[in-house]
Amino acid sequence: MQDPKPVYLTKEALQKLKEELHYLRTTERARIAKAIAEARGHGDLSENAEYDAAKEAQSHLEARIAQIEQTIANARIVDENKIDTTKAYIFSTVRVKNLKTGDEQLFTLVSPQEVDLAAGKISVNSPIGKGLLGRSVGDIVEVKVPAGKIQLQILEITR
Repeated sequence: MQDPKPVYLTKEALQKLKEELHYLRTTERARIAKAIAEARGHGDLSENAEYDAAKEAQSHLEARIAQIEQTIANARIVDENKIDTTKAYIFSTVRVKNLKTGDEQLFTLVSPQEVDLAAGKISVNSPIGKGLLGRSVGDIVEVKVPAGKIQLQILEITR
């Protein structure tokens, strides 16, 4: 079995995951266990839709708990103050210009667990994120997106 890949997170993101894990293990497990017990009380389990739904919810919950536990186990905290701003790396904020439209956009490169498109936080695994990683101010990157290929010029990199 290969070593798991590290997951780079800020301290805040790791703390949020730990809080979510605690909530799921305590509150949500208890809520679903209660729902399963109530559904069992309705008799025949072979045609009990409530029971099936509660068991499916339990399955989804346990999968999410396992996913968070795996992420936490592989987490590596990144000190944002030590990020090199000469190149685009995880947690860099990159201002780019779309060379076709002239529009400027600001992206912050984050781990997949921290994506927030409304806040401009994109995954380092996304097409644009991959295109920007390791690049410098002035570089022009061609990125394949669902709408086709776009050319972005890096105007500024900050942290």
